Order: sequence, then structure tokens, then C-alpha cells
Amino acid sequence: MREARIWRQVLGVEKTVIEHVDFDESAAAVIVAVRPQARAMSRCGVCGRRSPGYDGGAGRRRWRGPDCGLVRTFIEAEAPRVACREHGVTVAAVPWARHRAGHTYSFDQTVAWLATHTSKAATCELMRTAWRTVGAIVDRVWADTEPARDPLAGLRRIGIDEISYKKGHKYLTVVVDHDSGRLVWAAPGRDAATLSGFFDLLGADRCARITHVTSDAAGWIGSVVTRYCPDAVRCADPFHVVAWATEALDTVRRAAWNRARATETASRGGGWKPRRRPKAGPARTVKRSRWALLKNPDTLNAQQRATLRWIELHDPVLHRGYLLKESLRLIFQLPAEQAATELDRWIDWARRCRIPAFVALQKSILVHKPAILAAIEHGLSNGRIESVNTKIRLITRRGFGFHTPEAVIALAMLSLGGARPQLPGRTNPRMSQ
Repeated sequence: MREARIWRQVLGVEKTVIEHVDFDESAAAVIVAVRPQARAMSRCGVCGRRSPGYDGGAGRRRWRGPDCGLVRTFIEAEAPRVACREHGVTVAAVPWARHRAGHTYSFDQTVAWLATHTSKAATCELMRTAWRTVGAIVDRVWADTEPARDPLAGLRRIGIDEISYKKGHKYLTVVVDHDSGRLVWAAPGRDAATLSGFFDLLGADRCARITHVTSDAAGWIGSVVTRYCPDAVRCADPFHVVAWATEALDTVRRAAWNRARATETASRGGGWKPRRRPKAGPARTVKRSRWALLKNPDTLNAQQRATLRWIELHDPVLHRGYLLKESLRLIFQLPAEQAATELDRWIDWARRCRIPAFVALQKSILVHKPAILAAIEHGLSNGRIESVNTKIRLITRRGFGFHTPEAVIALAMLSLGGARPQLPGRTNPRMSQ
């Protein structure tokens, strides 16, 4: 095998003529002098259209390539300029790197793969590059990946949610495809104007093909979905509905704790308080009953079951709230026909329970009743989108935060959008997973 062919394989370059290889003592790097093949010359660096030459440019320049063993490697070549009829005078395209990039395709692809699998700090250490350079490379790779595929094609069932990516109430609105589980769109903000941008990008024809939309009970999501997809079935996320019940039950528990404390204070003769809290008593039992009340019955330990039995005997109001919470949770496990009947019974029970928190809850349940029954009938929830949100949180935590939402979105789309970068030189896709 000729030496030039070996270096083309090592650097991962095509349509390139290897002129000579040197070692730069001052830079402690291998310098590979190259030039494009005749067929790859005289093209605009922006659009790739054949263009007449303009001048020789500013001289020779270098592009960072994959390391050779323990030393850095640079590709060195002339950078002539061409006169493009659309973009004017610009640097000619080279087959080994993107326009206005200081790294080769292979280097960018390796960094992007590492960024989707490990932290930025580890990527910087391994690739010997700057923190911000990693973000710039991810943006470049995603900018090249996005036009090659249409993430909005074939959408039928989608989930919509918001996620905090930074302190200070900084949110992203994300959309996930239920059928493939991939992230299809994300944008900074969590309001109707932000979500409207997604449906405007989707277009009227593809909006009409949306059949199901899952989300929480946020009013701004419902109004936008109704405006753009009036025929789509709205499904309320069961997890959020049950979470409403657990919040109402926790409100009842705190009220029961206050009642028990007031009773204990009255039994001691008014305002006198002991120096130490009593080790036992109704108030302490109610205070420590939070997880016994919120956990599912099949996950309770012996002590928590005993606590529930004590509540049943001594605090009927709190026990009634617990039964209301459990009854609502079990409705989501019933067939659609039976669930509709049981939900009506639950609403009637909650309306007459004389517990303010659950009386208010049944009003919300009544408003969202069609979406709740649709979620039960079609078996849809925000489980997929919550999984994507967890992975986005992992990306932000692994990167120790991001300065801009665009950086988070680029890395999230590259990692979760169904087009994760592959390591260069791997013929078997599983080798780079």
C-alpha cells in the first residue's frame, strides 16, 4: 500500500492528494500537506457550486485532524478564493472540512459522538480542544444533519411538554413522536407563541394528519392544539392527573396534622410547650404518614401499613382523602367503558366528600374528563416525553449547564432526534454504540 493511501485512511479524507508529511517541532504535531483533486476544486465553500477562481487567498492554512497516536495532526493546504454568483467572493470548498471550520469532518464527527455519550470535560480532555469548541462542533454537525432528514415527516401521535434547562425559570418546549419515541422539535420558552412556531413549521397539511396529542393540563397547550389541530384527540397525561390527587391528599394531611397539634396543645393546658418533642402522639404519627399515604398499597412496608390502619381508626377525614386518591389512580387501570362509569362515580363522591381540596379537584377532573377518558381509551400518556425530558436533564447536568438554549437544543436533537452521529471508520454501526 502506498504511503499516500495510508495517510488518506488515517486522516479519513477523500478526493485529496497527499503531497508530503512533516513533523513541526514547535507545535509538536504532524503536518500533512495536501491539495484537493482536480475534480473537487473551484467550488463555492457555501453552496458547493462550480465557480471561477478569484485569487490565491491569504496563503496556506491548517485544519485539525484526528490525532496520530499521542501527537496532534494538522492538514495543511492552500485556501484560494472563488467568485460565486450567489455568495460572492468566498473561500473555495475543500473535501476534508466544512466551510469556515478549523477541523476536518472526521474530527468533528468524533467530537460530536463523544459529546452525545459523555461529558464535555471528558471530550475536551480526550480531544485536546476547548470547551466552547465542542459546542461549536455540535452546532455544525447538527446543522449538516438537519437538512438531510425531515424530523417532522410522518407525525401522527405527538406529546408536548416543557422542561427547565437552567435556573431562573428558563424553559424549553419539546415535542416527541409517540410512535418512534424520538425528539422532533424543541424551542426556548413555554407559552402559546412558542408552541405556535412548531405548528407553523409543521404546516396546515401535516397538522391535519395529527390524530392524538398528549400533554398536561396547561391551558396554553390546549388553546394552541385546538386552533391548529381541531380534529386531534386530546389525551390528558394520567401521571399528572394522579399527581393532582396526591397534592390534594397532602393538603388534607397537613390540615390533619394541624388539628392534631391543636388537640395536643389544648390537652396540655394552652400555650405551654415541652422542651423536647414527644416521641409518640397523634400529631407525630400524622406528620410521618406522608409516604404511607402517597405510595401505592403494594409497595408499603409493615410500618406504613400500620400507620394507614391507625389513620383509618383515628382520622376518618384523612382516610377518606386517601381512599379518594387510590380510587382515582385505579380508574386508569380499568377498561375504557368501565372507566367512564367509575369516573362519574368518583366525581360524584368527591363532590359530596366535604373535603375542600377534593371538592376543588373534582371540578378540574370534570373539566378535563374527555381528555382523561381519551387517554384511557387509547392507552397514551406522557411517559415517552418524560423519558426524553429526563435525558435532556442528564445532558444539561453532564455538561454542567449551557450558556444558551440553542446549545442545549442542538445537543438534545443530535442525541435524541434519531440521527446520532457515528464514529468515523466504523463499518458496523453497532461498533459505535
